[in-house]
Amino acid sequence: MSRRADQSESLERALDGGPMPHDEDTRQMLAAAGALQPGYRRSPARVRSAREAMLREYARVQNPQETREDAGTGDGLDELELHREEVELPGGGHLVLTDIEAITPERVEKMTDRVERFLKNSEQKDRQS
Repeated sequence: MSRRADQSESLERALDGGPMPHDEDTRQMLAAAGALQPGYRRSPARVRSAREAMLREYARVQNPQETREDAGTGDGLDELELHREEVELPGGGHLVLTDIEAITPERVEKMTDRVERFLKNSEQKDRQS
């Protein structure tokens, strides 16, 4: 059998999942065949899922829900009060705390301590590098 026929059979066996060939020519041909193969395959389940999602969204846009006359009332969002506290940090920093819950002096002190520790740690890391 010729060398070319032997390489061809070896390449076909490798492409079918057989043992990896040892000669360099067949390995290069196998690498070239792998480079020509697409990097990914489309999953039929994902294609179907994407299509169904597009159709659901299309149907939702075509048939919008009716707006209620009382929409937005009584949901509690219009009564929402934001609490805000501004604190001067040592070293010239400025901290603004905002929350929907009341900001107590203990929370202000706790957050101020955290920010100061964070700033000290970041300064020490900057000096070390």
